[in-house]
Amino acid sequence: MPKLSVGTAMTLLVIGNLIAVFSDALIKTLSQDVAVYQFVLFRQISAVAILLPLCFFATKAPLLPGLKWHILRGHIWLLGAIFMVFAISAMPLATANAIFYAAPLLMLPFALIIFKEQLSNQAITVAILGFIGVLVVIRPTYIDWAAIAAFIVAITMAINNLLIRKLPKKQNVFQTLMMTNIVGIPVAFSLAVWEGKPWDFAPMLTAAGSSSFILIYAGICIIAYRSGQVSKIASAEYSGLLCAVAVGVIWFDEVPDLTMLVGTILIIAPLIWLAKVEARNKGIAA
Repeated sequence: MPKLSVGTAMTLLVIGNLIAVFSDALIKTLSQDVAVYQFVLFRQISAVAILLPLCFFATKAPLLPGLKWHILRGHIWLLGAIFMVFAISAMPLATANAIFYAAPLLMLPFALIIFKEQLSNQAITVAILGFIGVLVVIRPTYIDWAAIAAFIVAITMAINNLLIRKLPKKQNVFQTLMMTNIVGIPVAFSLAVWEGKPWDFAPMLTAAGSSSFILIYAGICIIAYRSGQVSKIASAEYSGLLCAVAVGVIWFDEVPDLTMLVGTILIIAPLIWLAKVEARNKGIAA
């Protein structure tokens, strides 16, 4: 796969995050008494069903190389999916997404520790301002179980995106996504059985729709984070927050207050500035 420019990778992440919000919106439509583990299992199964024919027609590579990393990522992905349902069900869509977007900040120290990436002053500044924006949105006094669940989602997103670089590059995106989902099915099924609720297949269509959107996002992440430096492109993840605000207003009548707007500006404005800095630096380098 050719190396993407920082601008292209960031653009892809912006598109991916906008699409991912619709997966969250579908989860938000679930009833409060939905069997969470069943729903997560349905998401895993529907994702594999979507990906199998795509893997069949795409260029194939052996699946066993990198299996330990697929297993690790698959179960981190499963953990994030479970806590995502809890968080989105209990919080306004934009607020939950604001906490999810702590992930780019978490990726910076992780990238420094795991991959020894050098962090530019601009990237650090953007990440800090973005995280301040997240804190403004949630307010420390607002932190409860749902906020903790959303922060766990952010941690799983950060780790999963970083571990993409451990996966075999010869495996195509469809294979990578299928392995991520298929390895988690046994645990997801065990949790659904342990949950002890009567089997209800009514949410299956919602699960399939949610899977479709999140697979597009996950595939874009694989392409972007394989091709660009984490510290330079991770801030593009913040862009989906604007879409989350809009969907929350239009779909769920969740009108943001002044604090939400201020926090959103703190998250988005530095991202625009970073993109301009990277474009200027590229022009000077050329």
